Amino acid sequence: MAMIKLPYCNNSFNTDDLIKYIRGTNRDYIIQGQKACRREVHQKPKSLDCWLRDNYATNPDTKQAVNEVIEALINTGKFIQGNFICPDSERMCKGVRIKNQK
Repeated sequence: MAMIKLPYCNNSFNTDDLIKYIRGTNRDYIIQGQKACRREVHQKPKSLDCWLRDNYATNPDTKQAVNEVIEALINTGKFIQGNFICPDSERMCKGVRIKNQK
């Protein structure tokens, strides 16, 4: 279990919770989806940005999945960064994949 601090609110999240969420989507990755917009108009609701806003942000209208959060996820050794098919736009987008644990 690793805790990742969110830069725009006084909160953090557990990477195990993120892994559980990702696996529940029947994918092994999640796109970053960082966007400066109100949560209600975010165009990538299945993104890390929306998951963080919905579950951990004190202000859901502030982007949360910034590059520092992606770097922190990579640094845990549980994730790798790459480009993946966005489940919302069906375009290739930056995101993280759960590393295969042996």
